[in-house]
Amino acid sequence: MAKIDVTNLNLCYDKVKVLYSINMMFTANSVTALIGPSGCGKTSFLRTLNRLNDTVPGVKVDGTIKLDGLNIYKDMDEIKLRKKVGMVFQKPNPFPMNIYDNVAYGPKIHGITNKKILNEIVERSLKQAFLWDEVKDRLSKSALSLSGGQQQRLCIARALAVEPEVILMDEPTSALDPIATSKIEELILKLKESYTVIIVTHSMQQAARISDFTGFFLLGNLVEYKETKKLFKSPDDDRTKGYINGIFG
Repeated sequence: MAKIDVTNLNLCYDKVKVLYSINMMFTANSVTALIGPSGCGKTSFLRTLNRLNDTVPGVKVDGTIKLDGLNIYKDMDEIKLRKKVGMVFQKPNPFPMNIYDNVAYGPKIHGITNKKILNEIVERSLKQAFLWDEVKDRLSKSALSLSGGQQQRLCIARALAVEPEVILMDEPTSALDPIATSKIEELILKLKESYTVIIVTHSMQQAARISDFTGFFLLGNLVEYKETKKLFKSPDDDRTKGYINGIFG
């Protein structure tokens, strides 16, 4: 069974249609990259997977999205869904509080108050995000004092703290330098041992480096979706080939 199964997904903002009959299956413990030119629907699609588009006035979603066989629009509420499906955004967005409280925030919201348990969660999550050794002696310092790359890894740790099953990432390295980008990519490859990761990226090189599967979006349509090596080596659609070869996009 697929971890996430998307069937005939359509998305409209008011009367503007932005996604057309998307069908995708995401397997557990894999990294899937979503590529395509700006405005092609990648981020809109990503946001449907944990219902963030529900917050947009006039949004209309048709079709089915199932997580572990359960319809995310009928069988679970947004709070339960977003605990299972975490999100990391393009720009690091740490809360204006200290490092410890950033990571502990989610578990506290979900009712964990025991200090010992919170300490364990914070340490585990920061270690998973490859950040513990850099911040363990300054957990009481403001998260805003961290570098951009550290802030993004903190946001990943914050997502991991509530023990999700799926991690969505919307261009998580676009605002980072090459060294910080390399650390995030290394982290993503490690995370797939325990999580399903779906990442929107404008970098085809990044998609080729870290993903197991790649989906190419164009004008709201999923043009092609297959194993990354096969898609880059032998795309079936001329539009995919053109995008990969830099003819457009």
